[in-house]
Amino acid sequence: MIDASLRRQLAALRPDAGIVILTGAGISRESGLHTFRDADGIWRQVRLDEVATPQAFARDPARVQGFYNARRRAVLDPAVQPNEAHRALVRLEQAWTGPFLLVTQNVDDLHDRAGSDRLLHMHGELLKIRCGACGRMERYENDLAADAICPDCGARGTLRPHIVWFGEMPLHLAAIGDALSDCGLFLSIGTSGQVYPAAGFATEARMAGALTVEINLEPTGGLFDAGLYGPATLTVPAFVDGLLEAAR
Repeated sequence: MIDASLRRQLAALRPDAGIVILTGAGISRESGLHTFRDADGIWRQVRLDEVATPQAFARDPARVQGFYNARRRAVLDPAVQPNEAHRALVRLEQAWTGPFLLVTQNVDDLHDRAGSDRLLHMHGELLKIRCGACGRMERYENDLAADAICPDCGARGTLRPHIVWFGEMPLHLAAIGDALSDCGLFLSIGTSGQVYPAAGFATEARMAGALTVEINLEPTGGLFDAGLYGPATLTVPAFVDGLLEAAR
């Protein structure tokens, strides 16, 4: 599945080269979670300005909480489990001797459950809530009522999903930028490449001299040095196998 040209490029990587991986909704699709921008995706079912902005939460907190309660229940469905792509990235993390960072735009916990350790959730985590008044944060797996009371500060109606909504700043950008500026390989998996700042990560990595590779169902038109296209459960394990073989 990896062509000869990409094999040569992978073989040229230093054993201590840094790896930065960005994942999007496409890697979780085969675990049974809907993506956002497909014909049947989440944003085709609901307007983002009604459920995914601070203004929406202020205007109709019950609707926003209901939307995220449903998504939380979907992630917790016993049928939704990490797939071979998630597990392959854990295998790469454990085998790679150089710096490694996995950055996900996904708010599910499938990377966590698969065993990823060097992981940053840049858009937040669905199974956490935080208080907008005092900043308290905790893991939370139940439905959250719009008038719930924060157990730390006692404020009512301030608990919200730990999600980066549209109009809010993604998390961990400084750490991600540092890793991109010093990586030898940047890998983009299952992401549309349409939403900034993540859409600019490949360019940042290329400016640092990194090899940039896209793994997706189809090309996104981004500026990548190479690409593998097909289901993530096939392409990601194949790429990891090829990279680890080339690094021997």
